[in-house]
Amino acid sequence: MKAQKLRELDDKELKARAVEMQEQMFRLRFQMSMGQMDGLKKLRELKKDRARVLGILRERELAAASKGE
Repeated sequence: MKAQKLRELDDKELKARAVEMQEQMFRLRFQMSMGQMDGLKKLRELKKDRARVLGILRERELAAASKGE
């Protein structure tokens, strides 16, 4: 997912997406360990997308902290 689209979402939606992505990553890792699926590409994509979401949340957190000073 593009970072610009993620920036348009509010914090609550971003946090929900991060949790959802974490659950998907868990399921993919579990399936891969059982040998059921070759989802390495999907797992890598999910990790990058989750990192983007968490990065945007952190940016907003730092921006709010700097405004409060």
